[in-house]
Amino acid sequence: MSAFADLVAAFVDELFVLQPLNATGIGDHRYDDRWPDMSDAGRLARVAVWNRWTGVFAGLDPATLGADEQFDRDLVLGELAAMRFAETELREDAWDPLSWVYLLGYGLHSLLARDFAPLSRRLTSFAGRLEGIPAVVAQAQAVLGSHPARPVSQLHAQIAGARISGITGLVTEGVATAEAAASGDAEVAALLPRLRAAAATATAVLERIGEHLRTHVAVVAQGSPLLGRELFAAKLRHTLGDPSVTPEVVLARAEAEFARVRAEMVRLARGAWSAYRPGEPEPADEGALVRGVLDGIALHHTGPDGLVDYCRAELARIEAFCRERLVITLADEPLEIAWTPEFMRSFAGAMLESPGPLDVGQKAFFSITPAHDDWGPDDIESWLREMNDEQLRLLTIHEAVPGHYLQGVYSNRSASLARRVFFSGLFAEGWAVYVTQVMLDRGYGDGSVALSLSHWKYYLRAVVNAILDVRIHTLGMTSDEAIALMVEGGFQERSEAVAKDERARLSATQLSTYFLGSAGFWDIEDEARRRAADAAGAGRDAVPSPRVVGGYPRTPGFDERAHLESVIAHGSPPVPLLRRIVLGEG
Repeated sequence: MSAFADLVAAFVDELFVLQPLNATGIGDHRYDDRWPDMSDAGRLARVAVWNRWTGVFAGLDPATLGADEQFDRDLVLGELAAMRFAETELREDAWDPLSWVYLLGYGLHSLLARDFAPLSRRLTSFAGRLEGIPAVVAQAQAVLGSHPARPVSQLHAQIAGARISGITGLVTEGVATAEAAASGDAEVAALLPRLRAAAATATAVLERIGEHLRTHVAVVAQGSPLLGRELFAAKLRHTLGDPSVTPEVVLARAEAEFARVRAEMVRLARGAWSAYRPGEPEPADEGALVRGVLDGIALHHTGPDGLVDYCRAELARIEAFCRERLVITLADEPLEIAWTPEFMRSFAGAMLESPGPLDVGQKAFFSITPAHDDWGPDDIESWLREMNDEQLRLLTIHEAVPGHYLQGVYSNRSASLARRVFFSGLFAEGWAVYVTQVMLDRGYGDGSVALSLSHWKYYLRAVVNAILDVRIHTLGMTSDEAIALMVEGGFQERSEAVAKDERARLSATQLSTYFLGSAGFWDIEDEARRRAADAAGAGRDAVPSPRVVGGYPRTPGFDERAHLESVIAHGSPPVPLLRRIVLGEG
């Protein structure tokens, strides 16, 4: 261990004391029975710690550090700046009731979902966190509404009131798990009285606060869920790890990409019309042309209960392809494909949750959100058309292999503690979008027009996400305008568009990470290809500019598999830092 590595370890150790839920997620289980101090005093104490450590790392002389240490130093400083921004400027705890629901859900779910320790030990920690729920709820009541400039968001309050029952469900699940195991586990049996008492108290508190959210907070709240231009721009800088990128830059790049992808989809649809709309005249309107072919593709879908099984089977086919074509080295860490836990269902239609880097051997969860309970037959059919067979193939690449699951495995293997602990959403989401195109470039799908057109629709969704993110939070885009852009411009189903519009208003900057992260990976690959061609004597201009993204022919001197493995071999840093370490820039 170097002196710098010791310093990082000391910082992370203090971080985990202050953020016990993050410690659990990373795999340090010393604090599994605790909640963070979410009072205002606790927040100010954390800010003081972030400021102190910022001074420590900023004060290091770069001349005394190796190249990797300089990289990690800048990574840690960026994370400290983001944490300080969240605690001092963004202050979601003061105006976003849904953030408290996620806090509670995250704190309980991982103790039940992962078998990192004997059940009795995990349930003991679970009981400790149940006993702490009344204090967390009391802190929420004291903090919510305390922001001097941002009143409580009505939309966040409404969704929090609807989703908090998922936390009660986790409480019930914990007790049921203990009761099922008690007959064969004396330690669990001895814990049952404490667990039941804690569960009864926690359930009563959660039911009361849920009723309060639904009948009072959501009724009287007047706040907007939107950040506005200045706060959005500030958050964007931390999300991207790049102070030079503004909302206007994001919007300009996304809207230019939107036009290119639409043109490519029109080209493909013209060649596929007769196969998917036999006997029908080809429409003159380009949007109708693409929509017509996509509608034909969308007819092929499984039933509402079959999505999980379809993705399990598709994963086996994807992994066989990657081995046969030598796309990338695969992993054997466990992966479970299942339905999304209820408390997380407002966030996404599908997601991948990787185990913490210190939880060696634990499984990753590829979760698919089922149809909403209140949907009618037409809504369910619209949703299934969006989740058609081709879409599920792409989704499995994105979430599992070589997407989020595989990238998470590589990230957890990093030798650097800082790179294992600090995980950039820009990197993760960008990789999953980028590598989906890479798979098609390598021949996955055997040139299927249905898969290609579905992929471009999927990629267009990432581009539209960025447009929505900026336009909703900085330019006042209405729900009708957002839904029209997704349905008419992005060829999405209305049910998906309605859900995405809500998600865009509940979050900010995260929806931009899919497109911007992917663009960053393509920028790195383009430069790496040009350098390889130049070194091989062919010259930088031997690499043609792609029509949209990807689709490169073979490049002299460029090893495609080695490049893929190199860009995910450094943890999950912000893409600007990744470019620096892969290309030696800066």
